[in-house]
Amino acid sequence: MAEIVLLHSALGLRRGVEVAAGILRDAGHIIHTPDYYDGEVFDELDAGLRKRDAVTYPELFRRWKEIGEGVVRPVVFAGFSLGALGAQFLAATHPMARGAILCHSAVPVREVADGGWPAGVPIQVHYSEGDPFVEEKEIAELRADVGEGFERFVYPGDAHLFAHPDLPGYSADSAVLMWRRVLDFLGRVRE
Repeated sequence: MAEIVLLHSALGLRRGVEVAAGILRDAGHIIHTPDYYDGEVFDELDAGLRKRDAVTYPELFRRWKEIGEGVVRPVVFAGFSLGALGAQFLAATHPMARGAILCHSAVPVREVADGGWPAGVPIQVHYSEGDPFVEEKEIAELRADVGEGFERFVYPGDAHLFAHPDLPGYSADSAVLMWRRVLDFLGRVRE
């Protein structure tokens, strides 16, 4: 069993995040789904990105850090898209981090933390092959930053948030496979 902090995308704390939390909870994990978007939820990505820009990245990092300050036990940080950035930041900087699950986004470590990736903190990355928000060169750089313990899974299609059943790009086959891989990862994470 793992404790997991699951961060939402730029669309806010939508039903898809709750579905994901339910899958993880049903597998016996403890899940936290904090809202760092002031309760706002969006149906259109452009609106969600306007909210992101209005909040600003420095403020988002402050909010993510505040979420991390509430963590006192070993934890896996996970996130969707913008939330993956927050999860990656927390996994790279929080002393209780035991892993990171990044869905639909990942960046080189230098974009979230100084000093490199922490030893012994595995990372799993999931995205579709044509995702317009994922850059292969950044994934390659992250792989080099992390070294052993890095896993990458690429799924067919070009949908950004393919694992969210409440969005048009949802792929049931890819989502089922992704969650199987996530649960396998969580089974290997040390406490």
